[in-house]
Amino acid sequence: MRRHRVTTLFAVLAAAVLATAPLPTAGPAAAVAPLAATATPHPDPCAPGTEQSLNVTTSAAAVMRPFPGEEQGLIPGLAAGLVPAIRHPLGAGLTRLQRLLRERQLARLTRGLTEAMLPRAVTVPVVVHVVSADGTRATGDVTDEMVRRQVEVLNEAYAGKQGGVPTPFSFRLDAINRVVEPRWANITYDSAAEREMKRELRRGGRGTLNVYVGRLATRVAGWSTFPKDGGDAGDGVVLLSETLPGGQVRRYNEGDTAVHEVGHWLNLYHTFEGGCADDGDHVADTPATAVAAVGCPDGQDSCRERPGADPIHNFLDYSQDECMYEFTPGQVLRMRRSWVAYRAD
Repeated sequence: MRRHRVTTLFAVLAAAVLATAPLPTAGPAAAVAPLAATATPHPDPCAPGTEQSLNVTTSAAAVMRPFPGEEQGLIPGLAAGLVPAIRHPLGAGLTRLQRLLRERQLARLTRGLTEAMLPRAVTVPVVVHVVSADGTRATGDVTDEMVRRQVEVLNEAYAGKQGGVPTPFSFRLDAINRVVEPRWANITYDSAAEREMKRELRRGGRGTLNVYVGRLATRVAGWSTFPKDGGDAGDGVVLLSETLPGGQVRRYNEGDTAVHEVGHWLNLYHTFEGGCADDGDHVADTPATAVAAVGCPDGQDSCRERPGADPIHNFLDYSQDECMYEFTPGQVLRMRRSWVAYRAD
């Protein structure tokens, strides 16, 4: 059962079971260069003074979702890879200059758009690539039912069924692509192997959501690319396999890591981006926030000189899954504008 918090009470949503019709699958992928042991530093997406540099628009700090916790009680073979991670801002996100340059680009690409020109209903095709070393759960494999439930959770969240306001986005699972490739297992952020994997596996155009599920080499729950003008072969969302619904990372196994990362894919920043002092997440109706939420800290107000308590129930914070259930109207408007700018065919 999936829970979400309404004021101080937990409500219960019945878990919807998707149709069990088989989906297309694919066989093993070609071998690639050995996986790097650690993630390499990501290049600065905004070299000084040039908007063209926005062609690189990912940032580990901006798009990763770490998870705190204690020993997770995982199935054999998983515990060693999921030692507790302390929640922290991972370098404080995109710099203010990087965010401002991205906002300048978004304003240019959406100049002249009216409300009537923004999308009211968008169906996003989804391809899920399940990557493991040997086809077992311990090395990153998940069941078809977990994947189907994950897409259902996306649809519930983006339809506003958990709380907050609805968005125009719905998600259609087109294929589950199972890949057994040891050199792509234990996915490392921004490594040569990750880039090669995405080039080999990615399907569809810039409006197709490619999700890569598996074991992750770093102690985070997932990461995502931001959209960019012209598209990107590395575009997509990466998820720790055990964060899918029914996974074994307690408090982070209801599917909200995917909801959070898809928010980045649709051009949302963290609610705590930039802290109290600057333009933050560039959404007017999310209160300024100095720090990411840990757990579900009701009443937390980290920017006391700014209006509003921290939006700990927002999908773009770092709260545990049962605490996250809403987008704001301002976030929905930003996603709609960004879809026209970056992802509409």
